[in-house]
This record gives sequence, C-alpha cells and structure tokens, in this order.
Amino acid sequence: MKHLNQALRLLLGLLWLAPAGLRAQPTAPPLPPDAALTLTQCLNVALVNQPLVRQARIDQEITRSSNQIALAAWLPQVGFQGTAQHYFQLPFTIFPDPTTGVPTPRQLGVSNVTTVGLSGTQVIYNNDVNLAARSKRFNNVAAEQNTVNVKIATVSDVSKSFYDVLLAQRQLDVFSQDIARLQRNYRDAKSRYDVGIADKTEYLQAEVSLNNSLVGRKQSQEAVRARLAYLKQLMGVPPERPLALQYDTLQLELNATLDTTAALNFSNRIEIQQLQTQKALQDLTVDYYRNGFLPSVSAFANYNSVFQNNAVSDQYRTRFPNSYAGVQLGLPLFTGFRRTQNIRRARLQNTRLDEDLTNTRNQINTEYATALANYQGYYTQYVLGKRNLEASKEVYTVINLQYREGIRAYVDLIVAQTTLRTSQLNYYTALFQLLASKVDVLRARGELPTDY
Repeated sequence: MKHLNQALRLLLGLLWLAPAGLRAQPTAPPLPPDAALTLTQCLNVALVNQPLVRQARIDQEITRSSNQIALAAWLPQVGFQGTAQHYFQLPFTIFPDPTTGVPTPRQLGVSNVTTVGLSGTQVIYNNDVNLAARSKRFNNVAAEQNTVNVKIATVSDVSKSFYDVLLAQRQLDVFSQDIARLQRNYRDAKSRYDVGIADKTEYLQAEVSLNNSLVGRKQSQEAVRARLAYLKQLMGVPPERPLALQYDTLQLELNATLDTTAALNFSNRIEIQQLQTQKALQDLTVDYYRNGFLPSVSAFANYNSVFQNNAVSDQYRTRFPNSYAGVQLGLPLFTGFRRTQNIRRARLQNTRLDEDLTNTRNQINTEYATALANYQGYYTQYVLGKRNLEASKEVYTVINLQYREGIRAYVDLIVAQTTLRTSQLNYYTALFQLLASKVDVLRARGELPTDY
C-alpha cells in the first residue's frame, strides 16, 4: 500500500503541473486610438491579431499535445479497479466423490466477495509508439512551417493593402488639388463671360472639367473607405477602431529599389520546405509498414486484494492478497496481405510527393519570372512617370501664367491641368504598384521578412 500511495501522489502531481506547459497567445501592445501607424506597426499588429495567424499558433499547440498523447504509450499505464459482488446462489463445481469416484456437483465460495486491484503495463516495443517517437520532431516542424506560411501570406497581404490605401489617399489629394484649381478657373471664366471678355464655352469647359474631378474625388473617397476596411480585416483590427496611416514618400521611393540580379533559390520557399517535411514523414510511414512484421512486447503487473465472507459485517476483516507479473508478446502472422499493400501505397504516395516537388519548383519559377517582369515594368513606369510629373508641373506653371496675362487660350490651360492631374495619378499609381510588386518578388524568392 505504501508503493500505491507514492504512485498516486506522483500521478496527481503530473496532472497538477500539466497546465503549466500550455503556451499563451502573444498579445499586441495597446495602441492609442488616434495614432497613425507605419507599415511596420501595421505588420506588428497583424502578426499578433490576425485570426489566421492565431489559428496557426493554436495548431502548433494542438500538434504538441497530439505528440504527447501518442508518446504517452511509452510511459507506464497504471489503473485501479474495484468490484464488489454478492452471490444469491453460489456457483457449482463438479468434483469426484472421494469414496465412489462419481462426479458430484458442489457449491464452493462465499456469498460476498470484494476485489480491489492495481494493474500496470509498460510497452517495451510497439511499432505504433515507435512511429510516434520518430515523427514527433517532423510534426512540430510541419506545424511551425504552416505558421510561417500563414505569416508570409499575412505580411504580403497587409503590405500590399497598406500601399493600396496610400494610393487611394494620394489619388484623393490629387483630385482635391485639381478641384481647387478648377474652381478658381471656373470663377474666372464665369467672370470673364459676365463682362463680355470671353464666350460661354470657356466657363462651360471649366464646369465640365470640374464635374469630372468631383466624380474622381468621390470615387477616391469611397476607395479609401473600402480599402481601409480591408486593411483592418487583414490586421485583425475591430471595424469600429479608427485607423490612420503614416508614411514618408521619400522613404517609400528609397524602399522601392530591388536587386533584380539575385538568383532564385528554391530552398528558401516555405512551400518547398513543407514538401520536404512531408517527404520525411512519408519515409517514416514507409518504415512503419515495412516493420509491421515485428512483434509488440509489453510487461504487465497486477496486485489484488480480495475480501470475502458470507457475512457482510465480517467481510473486510480478512484480506487475501495475490500478485503477479509477466511479459506479453504479440506477433502478426498473416494479415491478408494488408501489410504488403500498405507498403506499396506508402511508396506510391512518396513518389507522388516527388512529383509535387517538381511541379512546385516549376510554379515557383513561373511566379518569380512573372513578379520580376512586373517589377521591372513598373520600375520603368515609375521612373518615366516621375520625369513626366516634373515636366507637367513646369508646363502648367508657365501656361497658367501666360493664361493670366492673356497670351494663352483657356483650352491650353485645361489641357495643361488635365496633363498635370494625369501625370500625378500615373506617378503615384506607378510608385505604389512598384512597392507592391517588390513584395511579390521578395515572396517569390522566399525572402519576405516575417519578424517585426
């Protein structure tokens, strides 16, 4: 009984300490409600609050628990059993009569029997628990790789959504500036028409241009609202929380550059790493079925205390203990060719993973080529768009002065304003598309950072 008490104390201690192994989810630091967030801060919030990232971390904990459940079979399995029974009629046993030798039924035993027992088993070798022990590390790696994959997708999506919001905001600024210019031109043209200096078409052209810009501003306002809502969704931020973005245009231009000569290394891609981990687990599955002929060996021990008496009041005065230990061996002899077909299927699945690796490499190569081509195209558009913006600003300034002096016609001013607005929109579109395409290139290379 002393050993039984020690075993029970140890078991209760393990159960008490088990919750200490649970890992809490990381929490994002509180942010002021009116704080303007940079891209890095947005990514920090997203990597903590994004539900998909949190689910991936929970999946890691589930995998660790599943490994421990599978490995629990290696530890001793201890159980306690107790039964109490009362015989209304004692069982009969046939004994030969000692004098005549004739088989005679006799009732044996007592009416009340109570049995209390402690049993334990210990696996010495088992193919299932051997597989669990060998696959534990790869299961954890696979769960970690899944989390990395989700974080990569989150960083990519949040970064591009951040740039989309900035683009819509800059487009809104461009239309607001254009409207301010057109409203002034409209007032001037109307005044000139009222005093008889210009005809009616001049201020009507100004009104048409103004209305077009008003429509563009409204569309940009709605685009900002919609893209901010999508960015909040990606960041895991509640919809009611206000979100303002902070950025430096000069720094964005510096960040847009990328080394386009770097070689593509397939091993950097998380998809390749995941397939390699699956291959390692599949190799273990092949070994598992191949070793299916090995016997399973376990040791067992039992200790029982039996209390029996015909009178209930005297039943527990006398104890009749018994104990034993042994080794159990199980050897599969014939399983209907199940083991052979399992080996064949596992090897075919392994071969299929090889084809998945080849196909994934081809897809990655195409993805990288496409992302790099888009980046180089947007870079050319960005460089020329910046030059066009500078030129259109200079042209507008000169023509606006000439129009004020009466040297140029109003139609020339309208053309210059339209060109300036188009150049501004093209420049910002090219800049933010360039930044988004850089994210695609880094992701295609497997170089997109996820630690913020």
